[in-house]
Formats: sequence, C-alpha cells, structure tokens
Amino acid sequence: MVSLLPNPALPSDPSAPMVVCGDDGLAHRLAAELRGVYREQVVLVVPPAGRQVRQPVVGRARAASAALLDRVVTAVNRGNGGGGGSDGVPAPGGRVVEAAEPTEDVLAEAGVERAAALALVYDDDETNIRAALTARRLNPRLRIVLRLYNRRLGQHIEELLDQAAELAVPGAQGRTGPGVDASTTVLSDADTAAPALVGTALVGTSKVVDAEGLLLRAVERRPPGPGEVADPGLCTLALLSATSNDPAGAEGSEDSGDQGPQLLPDAAAVAAATGRGTVVLEQVSYSGPPLPAGRARVPPFASLFSRRLRWSLAGLVAAVVALAVALTVVTEDHPLHATYVTLLDLFSINEPAHNESRGRQVLQLLSGLVGLLLLPVLLAAVLEALGTFRTASALRKPPRGLSGHVVLLGLGKIGTRVLTRLRELHIPVVCVEADPEARGMATARRLRVPVVLGDVTQEGVLEAAKIHRADVLLALTSVDTTNLEAVLYARSVRSDLRVVLRLYDDDFATAVYRTLRTAHPGALTRSRSVSHLAAPAFAGAMMGRQILGAIPVERRVLLFAAVVVGGHPQLEGKTVGEAFRAGAWRVLALDTAASASGGERDEERAGAAEGVPGSGLVWDLPDTYVLHAEDRVVLAATRRGLAELLGRRGRERAGS
Repeated sequence: MVSLLPNPALPSDPSAPMVVCGDDGLAHRLAAELRGVYREQVVLVVPPAGRQVRQPVVGRARAASAALLDRVVTAVNRGNGGGGGSDGVPAPGGRVVEAAEPTEDVLAEAGVERAAALALVYDDDETNIRAALTARRLNPRLRIVLRLYNRRLGQHIEELLDQAAELAVPGAQGRTGPGVDASTTVLSDADTAAPALVGTALVGTSKVVDAEGLLLRAVERRPPGPGEVADPGLCTLALLSATSNDPAGAEGSEDSGDQGPQLLPDAAAVAAATGRGTVVLEQVSYSGPPLPAGRARVPPFASLFSRRLRWSLAGLVAAVVALAVALTVVTEDHPLHATYVTLLDLFSINEPAHNESRGRQVLQLLSGLVGLLLLPVLLAAVLEALGTFRTASALRKPPRGLSGHVVLLGLGKIGTRVLTRLRELHIPVVCVEADPEARGMATARRLRVPVVLGDVTQEGVLEAAKIHRADVLLALTSVDTTNLEAVLYARSVRSDLRVVLRLYDDDFATAVYRTLRTAHPGALTRSRSVSHLAAPAFAGAMMGRQILGAIPVERRVLLFAAVVVGGHPQLEGKTVGEAFRAGAWRVLALDTAASASGGERDEERAGAAEGVPGSGLVWDLPDTYVLHAEDRVVLAATRRGLAELLGRRGRERAGS
C-alpha cells in the first residue's frame, strides 16, 4: 500500500547523479528506467561479470554488466527518438563501477557523497542494510531506497535511517532546510510487482498504478462510432495519435502516427478530437462469482460429527427418553425424578433394585445396557471432533463446482504477495505448490485458500486445481521452464485460457510472448519479468516518495504523484479548474484520509464528490473546489510538468 505522506521533492541539484547498486536484473532495469524515463545521470555499481549471482535463466547467457546496461539504454534512447527524451529532454550519461560488495570505498568511488539518491537492490537483505548504514553516514542528505522482503524489519530500518538523518542534518525530516531532501524508502520487488501481475491477470494489461491500495489502470479505447457516447472512466488522460487507434498496441506502440499523442487534454480538446482514440483511467475491480465457503476458522457444530455418528447419538437420546417414560409409568414417579433415576442407572451409579418390582428391575438392566453402548459413541465423537478441528487448520481442497477462478502456481515471495492482493479483491484463487514448507503456505491457510500440493509438471496436478474451468493461470514459480511447461499444458487443455507467466530473462519473456500470441491469437497471453515490473516503483521512490507510478502512452510517459498542496503556488488557493494546466498536470483525486480535518473542510470534502469504495481518495472533484495548503492530492503530470511543479524547471530549461 502506498502511503500518501509528506514527501521530499525531486533532487534540487540537477547535476547530482543517481547511484544504483545491485547484483541481478533489477539493478540493470532500474538504471535503464532512470535514464530512459526520468532522464537522470546514473552510476551503476554491479559485481564483476564473472561473480554476479543470477537466478537460472533459460536461453542465451547474459552479457557483461556494462554491455547490458549500454544495450538497454541505447534501445530506450532509440525508442525515444535518438538522443532525446519524449519530452524533449536529452538523455544524460552514466557509468558503471564493478565491485564485489558495496563497501565504503566503493560507495565513495560511485559518488554517494554528492548523489541525489541511492538504490540498494541486492538480493541479500543484510548487504542492503549494511550499505545503507554506511551511505547514511557518508551523506546524511541522501535519499535511500532499499530492497527488503521483511516488512517489519524494513519499517524499523526506515525509522532508524531517517532518525540518523534528522540528527545529522536538523530539519531533514521536516524538509524545511534549504536543499535538504533526506528520506528512506524500503520496497520489496514482490510487493511492487504484485499489483501489475494482478492487473494483468484481471484486465490483461500491466499499465497499473497502486494508490492507497486502489488499483488503477490506463485503458486505450477506440474512437466512438456515430451515435455512441464515449465512457470517460475516472478521467481522460490522453488523446492517442491520429493513426494509432488499435487497442492491440496497449502494451506500448511505437507508431506515433502523423499526429503524436496529446497528454492531459482539456475538455475542449477532447470534444474537438474526432477519429482519435483515448486513454482513460479506470479502477481495477472484479465482478465475478465469489469463492465458495466462508473464512470462518471455527467449523459449525453439525460439521464436528459425521452423519452416522449423529444418528447414533440421536438413537441413544431416544432410548434414554423412552426408558424415563417407561419408569414414570411403572413406578408412577414424577417425570423429572424418573429421568434422574434413569441417568443414574445409565452410568451405573445407582443402587441395585433388589427389592423393587420386576418392571423396575428390567428397566434398570436396560438402562445399564444403553450405558454400555454410550461409551464407544462418546469416544468416537471426541475423536471425530479432534479430527475436524485439525482439518480446519489444514489446507483446503478446491470445492466442487468451482469455476471462473484464478490458478496460482508457486507460493514463494512473488506468489505470496499476489495471493494476498487477489484475496483483497475477493477473487477466487486455487494455489498449486510443490513444497509443503513454502513461504506462502501459512498465508494460504490463514486466508482459507484451496491449495493443491504437487509438481505442476506432473500429470493430474493442474486438473486437481480445476484448470479446465479456470479463467486465469498465473505461473509465478522461480523456475522459468516450470512456468513455461505449465502454461503450454494449460493451453492444450483450454486454448482460450488467459495466462500470465513470470520469466526472469526479459529477452526470453518477449520471445515466449510473441510465440504464444502467434500460436493462440484468440487467447490473452502475457509474459512478465519481475525486474521489469518492479523497476518503475523503485525509480519513482528514488525520484521522491510522492511518485506513485508511471504509465507509458505510446512514446511518452505520464507520471502519477501524491503532492501536498502547501508550498506550490500553482495549486494552493486555486480551484481545481484553475490549477489544471493542459499538457502539464491535472488534479485527479483528493486524499481525504491524509488531509487535515476540520469541521467546515470535512463538510466541503463530503459535498465535493464521492470516493471510490475501499479507498480514501475522492474522485471527480468539481472545478470549483478550492485547494487548501493542508490538502493532499493525487495528480497526473508529464515529466516536464512535474519538474516545473516541484521546482526543477531550471534543469529542464538547461537540458532543452
């Protein structure tokens, strides 16, 4: 969940570089993201080519780190029109430092003492923490982004490093000092990739932004036909190129057409545009059938005992009632006293009826016989109840009749996070995992999610997960070949199944996607690299905590940010309509949960618009709503517009 807290601005020193340290594909992808999207100078610190720790990769071996970075950045720059960015900003340079570990000398060589931000994305949490402590000592004003999987530890590390910055540079946390921009952000590649994977599974696109736990997607739509009314969604983000109206290019078209895309158009431009597609913002939601069976951890009383045992108990109760009635008739005793005497005879704790009538003696013998029958029934009831409670805490099996669900393969770091997000959206899920001690098994038990234990490459495992009646297959194991084999087998079972598979290598993921799309043109296929999905969130954190994400629109990029209105003259004291600048920025939502409360202000917010369910964000703000200093808003902006809004206009002019 993204926290819309007071955040630092973008680096005030345009010449300050961004330092990225890592030992896997995320570091390379992050460096390319910073250069290709944000036009930043990057220093990449990676292990020597022969000592990098990599996960298993299918296909050709990776190139050396420097060659890989140059190849990726060259491709990005070529896609942006050569040496310039999509907003007219030239791509800055970068360099690579090879070192086995991020020691103090290595960080000093990389220029951490004068850097604007540092990203530590090693696969080992301890390495990242040790380097972060060293970097904070070298540069108390440094913005640090750490890659940690442990959320609780990450929260403590954030507080520790921010406290160290506050003590070293008074006012660092309050961001009141000139040029002070110290902050610490802890992210997990699993957490950042999960929203995109969930969005891809639901709506077939990775153009997803996570704001306050609310998943938003950018959707490309064809021009409305005669008599049709276009659905604007939450808002219209862009007008597509005049000749680029094919939704097949939703994953990134390179055809800009005769007329390029128009970002953040005003109402007049949208109304005047004819024959052009649009990009609108929508909420990612699920409206399919819910997963059968509730989440109750305590089973109902009737489920504690089997049907046969319940009939046995009912028979014993009927026998006791009959004996009590017979004793009442024979002895003419009170019914309550007769029942009490019958129970004493049943448990063999009554005096023998030596001197009683023959009928009383017969009833006592029958009561003793019923008592003998009661002992094994009670023992069976205790054993069945214990077994039921044990089963309640064990893994569930897929319920009968389940359909329209998501089959999730792998409950590792990525799979566990994706499972949590899917269940937050109340989406039915069936998991498949080969390791009973996998990281996500405890989460599956807690969420009462059905799990099939077995190797997905073995026959019958996917059938047990009811793959033939599923809507989506998410293959998220850590082995590329396992994911690919599972997807190919699922395609043979159901050719129209929507599949999303996680592949470590970007080139291999592209090749698999193209092949599956060609072989099954009628089905939706997406192949995703976790490093590719996580890099935008890490890059946004390096630019400042207020950056929520970025969405590509053809060859241009729209940034989403959470900004406190106070201190921004372009927003403070202006209405939403006056604050809107076409082609630069647009206020999308008001964060009522984070904004300061006040009687009149609360009434004004309540009357402004209705919020999206499950979120503290208020959309569709009227143009007459006045933005106050204490308000916190979510806005969409171009790179140039956000730079101007957050005080980096000087750098943009210098680079133009």
